Amino acid sequence: MVITKSGRRMFPSLKVKVSGLEAKKKYLMFIDVCPCDDNRYKYYNSKWQVAGKADPEMPRRTYVHPDSPMTGEQWMCRVISFHKLKLTNNMSDKHGYMILNSMHKYQPRFHIMQAADDKKNLPNSPVLHRIFKFQETEFIAVTAYQNDCITQLKINNNPFAKGFRDTGSCKLEK
Repeated sequence: MVITKSGRRMFPSLKVKVSGLEAKKKYLMFIDVCPCDDNRYKYYNSKWQVAGKADPEMPRRTYVHPDSPMTGEQWMCRVISFHKLKLTNNMSDKHGYMILNSMHKYQPRFHIMQAADDKKNLPNSPVLHRIFKFQETEFIAVTAYQNDCITQLKINNNPFAKGFRDTGSCKLEK
């Protein structure tokens, strides 16, 4: 997953479908991104290898889905997409993007949290908070792709990589 100082959308984006929520209760949906381990990686001989101890962890942030809070009924009738989530390696980021270290492995985590009920307002009342991890969403953050096949795959499928595509509209002059 490419990260930049100015921020780059995570692609492919995380999309989920939820069920089992209480229809009338309100919920927040959000993502955080956690290190998978204490290692730094390098791409060598066409594979990822541990290259030493991880750099200090960046400040952990969450990305709250912009439609939060909504009722369980509203969440369950749609695919929830986090396509606006952006990643950066800029420690001074002021935009709320996820700050990551390049060449480190990460795991996005999907959170469902029941919104506080203003009417009850009971201190210490339990609020539903579930966290889900999907192993297939693990990635290594990089500032440039290390594998030409992955580079081409991302260019071909990422709608934000239009500038890298060969559209075939250029004409050669003789």
